[in-house]
Amino acid sequence: MFHRIRRRAKEPSEAQRQFAELHARLQCQVPPGFQVPTSAEPAGVVDDFLPPELRVPSHDQVDGKMMPWKQPLVLDGEMAACAECGAYRDWLILSTGGEIWLRCRAGHQQRETRLDTAWYNRNSGPADATHATFEDCLRHLGH
Repeated sequence: MFHRIRRRAKEPSEAQRQFAELHARLQCQVPPGFQVPTSAEPAGVVDDFLPPELRVPSHDQVDGKMMPWKQPLVLDGEMAACAECGAYRDWLILSTGGEIWLRCRAGHQQRETRLDTAWYNRNSGPADATHATFEDCLRHLGH
C-alpha cells in the first residue's frame, strides 16, 4: 500500500499538468493595460511621497513629547497626585529621554517611574503640532 501511494505522488495528475502548461503560457504574457518599458533607462528618482509641509520630525529629532490627561491617573491601584500641591487630575504627561514626567496645572513636575515610553505610546494619539520650545507647547496645550 505504501509503495502505491508513493508512486502516485510522484506522477502529476492531469489537473496538475494542465495547470503547469497554463502557467508556462501565461508567464510570458503581459496583462492588458500594462505597458512593457521599451528603454533600458531607469525611471527618474521620485522624492518622498509627502510634501514638506506634511512631514513630521522623526523620534531622534524631537527632544520630547507631551499629551494632556484630564482624568485622574490610576497606577497600580493608586491615584497619582502631585507631591507639592496634591492635584490628581488635569495632567500633562511628558515623555523625554526614556522617562515619563507628570506636570500638574500649577506647573509642578515629578518623574513617574511606574510609567514607561511603551505606556505613553499606547495611550497617546497622533501629534497634532510640533513646537520649537517647551513653553510654546505648554501654551498650545493650555497650560
